Amino acid sequence: MSDADEAEMSGADEAEMSGADEEVRFTLKAVINRHKTKVLFAEIDSQFADVLLSFLTMPLGKMVKLLNDHYRDEAPPIGSLTSLYNGLSNLDSRHFWTEGCKNMLLNPRSSLEYKCSRLKLDINDTHLNKYFCCEDPRCSRPSYSNISMHCDVGVCACGKTLNRGVGVRNLCELADGDRDDGVFVVANESFLISDDLRLVPNVARSVMDTLKNLGITDMDGAELRNVVFGSDEVIDLLKGSLLSRTPLSDMIILNRRKFYVTGPKLERGIHETEFEGSCSIKKTILKVTVQKSTNKLLFAQSNNEFVDFLCSLLTFPLGGVEYHLCNNTSFKSIDNLYTSLADFIGDEYLANADIKTSLMKPSLPHGYMSENKILPLGGNTDPRLFYHKGLGMDEEWLSYSSRDSKCARAIKYRNNGGYYINERKMYMVSDDLTVTPLCMVSIFSILKDMKIPLSDVKEVEVPIGVDEGLSILKASLTSTTALTDGLLMKPVLNKKPKQEPPGYFMHY
Repeated sequence: MSDADEAEMSGADEAEMSGADEEVRFTLKAVINRHKTKVLFAEIDSQFADVLLSFLTMPLGKMVKLLNDHYRDEAPPIGSLTSLYNGLSNLDSRHFWTEGCKNMLLNPRSSLEYKCSRLKLDINDTHLNKYFCCEDPRCSRPSYSNISMHCDVGVCACGKTLNRGVGVRNLCELADGDRDDGVFVVANESFLISDDLRLVPNVARSVMDTLKNLGITDMDGAELRNVVFGSDEVIDLLKGSLLSRTPLSDMIILNRRKFYVTGPKLERGIHETEFEGSCSIKKTILKVTVQKSTNKLLFAQSNNEFVDFLCSLLTFPLGGVEYHLCNNTSFKSIDNLYTSLADFIGDEYLANADIKTSLMKPSLPHGYMSENKILPLGGNTDPRLFYHKGLGMDEEWLSYSSRDSKCARAIKYRNNGGYYINERKMYMVSDDLTVTPLCMVSIFSILKDMKIPLSDVKEVEVPIGVDEGLSILKASLTSTTALTDGLLMKPVLNKKPKQEPPGYFMHY
């Protein structure tokens, strides 16, 4: 068994122990219309508002993993993200730089996990996360300056692998510089949440303005109902926020299971313009295989650069997706939650001055910035952690406070290789973003199964830059044909194929 597997099993054991704790519950005071067909709004406390806002911190891959683990065979597909995630899960570890690179994509971490660990209910179980230092406990190099967030990814200054787990203690203790005034919003405040997740403070102000902000025009005959939410209901609400424009009504009135999927509107974002001309943003060429007679995209051929980009999609937090897609993700309820933070929740309702930026324009945690970066999400913004060494040889731990011991040292992260995928391989990418090793036999099998002769096949080269990357990202959220929709392939597919020498099928 590998060190990475042992670390995963250790986390699973701790998860079972934590499951023995009493389940956390919230009470929502829901106002329902007179026809009992719609939740108009619900009154929630600050702790539930914190849980809602934590949705914005969740990486897309973590979101898929959470839904897969919770619903298992009944897990809803989230656009092409689910097939991308499942494809990488099935991809042999030898196709990744290390096994740790695969694990960090299948269970990505958030740069705000230190905040989420203080939530009343943390559906991500971030309190189970570990950090890793040199495999040699007697290493001559200082452990505090050789830390990785991921097992079997970084290398110690001595040349050995960073795979020895170090836990984080005292998670409820405030980090240096933080105030004891809530996680994301100020503690003990009250908020109102609409059916489509618009969030506003519950304050003594104009009633009509508040109702307008919640999108409510009629309250005649409305009735009050107390609704209890636990962990299952919060995960249901996350699912509903991705699939429905009315998640509260779907859960409270339609008994949680009925959600309506909304289709993507593929429009160009605007925030990428601030990165135009940046030398750190790459362009790559994707070779797309098309059926001539129907102009249908069959699959794409790629080296590691484009596949690295697809891998990076799983690491993007929802708040970062919202920012780069200009609050137009096709997850309309998440769009509304994000807009509420910008328009309705003033700084006086936030736990500290940095929260709004952290949620609305988040960075990736250390180790998630690929050298094959196409999309311009910032990285390496991490909580300030401290390394502590006890009197015993094996007693060491991390914490967010320097007050936990007399010899606390601020940690320093070691850089990883900068890639997810082995650069010496070629890959086939299907329209739903499933990644498999490129194999001539499998290609011909696909064409045979689809009854497509080679004479009806052509190849088109498509440049992939920021615009195309953002478009693929948006399409992946709701479409199971993300390449076709993301690349707006109709005009592309009508291009004449590039003339190649006789006998040519593929080259780079």
